[in-house]
Amino acid sequence: MGTCWQPLPDELPPEVRHFVEQLRLLKDRTGLSLVALGERTAYSKSSWQRYLNAQQPPPRQAVAALCRVAGADGERFGARWELAVRAWPRGAPDARDAAVPDVDAVDAPGGGEEPTVPWWEPLPPEPGTPPPARREPPPWRLLACAAFGLVVVLLVGLILLLGELAGAR
Repeated sequence: MGTCWQPLPDELPPEVRHFVEQLRLLKDRTGLSLVALGERTAYSKSSWQRYLNAQQPPPRQAVAALCRVAGADGERFGARWELAVRAWPRGAPDARDAAVPDVDAVDAPGGGEEPTVPWWEPLPPEPGTPPPARREPPPWRLLACAAFGLVVVLLVGLILLLGELAGAR
């Protein structure tokens, strides 16, 4: 039996509406209450309420956690998440968003409740934009790799030498 969900706002883009409806079906499939879902996924009941009522986009990790609990294909939902998060309304907060704590206020000393996770994930680059410049690994990483390679070569040589010595007896 599914949860009696509140209606989604009419102004939601179709991608967001479809994504949230699919998340709701997935949550219902678990048979868990929001409290139990929060305990199984490390995202609070109030966070799940915001995500499942389209008041706030869920972090990708929350979607992956719900998929794990429900036994669903995380990659398929990851693709839906990407489409939805690109289309998610980013306008000025309205009365519907009043219950969502202001992230800046939370960072201020003594400000609001601690959010469970950052609510906005960085978006993948738009199609057609050049990829970011490749960063070179730090020098210590190159040195560590070289040292590891040297140790492997020395160990192989030692094993071969010991094999020859044992064969010469």
